[in-house]
Amino acid sequence: MTMKNKKILQRLKRHSRIRIKISGTKERPRLVVYRSLRHLSAQLVDDSNNRVIFALSTFTKDLKPLFSGGCNCKVAEEFGKIFAERVKGLGVSQIVFDRGGYLYHGRIKAFAEALRKGGLIF
Repeated sequence: MTMKNKKILQRLKRHSRIRIKISGTKERPRLVVYRSLRHLSAQLVDDSNNRVIFALSTFTKDLKPLFSGGCNCKVAEEFGKIFAERVKGLGVSQIVFDRGGYLYHGRIKAFAEALRKGGLIF
């Protein structure tokens, strides 16, 4: 097993441990974050109905020109502001934050803090 595969498996184990403890409802959906080397993506999930309520990423057509240089903490913060605006437009104000097994630092932390500044409660 290569080191890359081992790290991915460790992250997936962390994520499964987290998922046992949290779940989303229609009133308070779960916000799942995925981080790749160049992009961030996030989606709101209603686990009681197994539905994705809203999804957005830095490589969607309307956001790709804004974030063409890759993803760093500054980009994650801007993405968090945009995501919070669009989610507030759907009428969602409270969420459950699922960091996806990633450590809460760097881009994930910047994204989460921007969501809080945008008015989402978690």
